[in-house]
Amino acid sequence: MTIGQIIGKNIIEYRTKLGYTQDHIASYLGTERSIISKYESNEREISMPYLNKLGDLFGIDLEDLIEENSVKKNATLAFAFRSDGMIVEDMESIASFQKIVKSYLKMKDIQNENE
Repeated sequence: MTIGQIIGKNIIEYRTKLGYTQDHIASYLGTERSIISKYESNEREISMPYLNKLGDLFGIDLEDLIEENSVKKNATLAFAFRSDGMIVEDMESIASFQKIVKSYLKMKDIQNENE
């Protein structure tokens, strides 16, 4: 499996696990739904800024988007919300929150390593 195929598969899996549609992701990234479909099917390469934004939204590290079994590894990833009627600002708030949680967990890991 190529890196593009892995990224596409992971985007689909994280997106569906969290209840997002391609339209949600497209709105969040400021692009068209057809572009998201092309990213997911590896017909088009996704840019690094978009990968970083998706990592923030999904609450994962960038490396997790390129890891073959990432979703299974991050099986505890859970964020319950209703995706109906979600607007871009909601997704930006979720991504900001996920980024804070991710940073907190990294700091906690570093603190535990130093103890």
